[in-house]
Amino acid sequence: MLARSAPTGHRLLIAEDDRAVRDSLTRALELEGYVVTAVGDGAQALDAAASSSPDVVVLDVSMPIVDGLNVCKVLRADGNRVPILMLTARTETRDRVAGLDAGADDYLPKPFELDELLARLRALLRRARPEDADAELLRLADLRIDPAARRAWRAERELELSKTEFDLLELLVRNQGVVLDHSTIYDRIWHYDFGPDSKNLAVYIGYLRRKTEAEGEPRLIQTVRGVGYAARESG
Repeated sequence: MLARSAPTGHRLLIAEDDRAVRDSLTRALELEGYVVTAVGDGAQALDAAASSSPDVVVLDVSMPIVDGLNVCKVLRADGNRVPILMLTARTETRDRVAGLDAGADDYLPKPFELDELLARLRALLRRARPEDADAELLRLADLRIDPAARRAWRAERELELSKTEFDLLELLVRNQGVVLDHSTIYDRIWHYDFGPDSKNLAVYIGYLRRKTEAEGEPRLIQTVRGVGYAARESG
């Protein structure tokens, strides 16, 4: 394990089994003011996440002992909401979806430019600590969403949502009354446009409708045919 220090900056955990890549990233990110802890496998990543309380985690998917996907799943199962950026040489759509569904917040395929990595990290840190997040509560009819706690309720009934379901519901309610097209939603939630033939979005809309309408409540997620979806009360 490599532990580096800097006078100020966010704490960053890098888990990457390629030592050359790991050392290169460590040097570059330290120059940007991050306090970097770098490890070479998934087991060390879990230990470091528990001991160093990082502000953001960069995980390589293919690592020995415990791979990046399973590290991500364990962190989320333990209630750890630290922002996670997945790195991988895999370019298949199914691999991208698997990483995001495991609980990752963003996905960056290799090879990548350092500037893009830095931009992704800044975006994750902004999302993790929005101004006045603790006081923010999103509402639509009897639906309430607490973005900071990542909890949602329909009246007094709490909704059990996956990460992707929560992110999709939050996006729609933040933009309530606005019709969001398929491409916009794919870009905001999956960071990738799967194209007009994909059924992925429709499947997740179906999941959300079943959960938000489980006790016969009026529909809040409306379909705008040929365009996309909008969060608004029926009628």
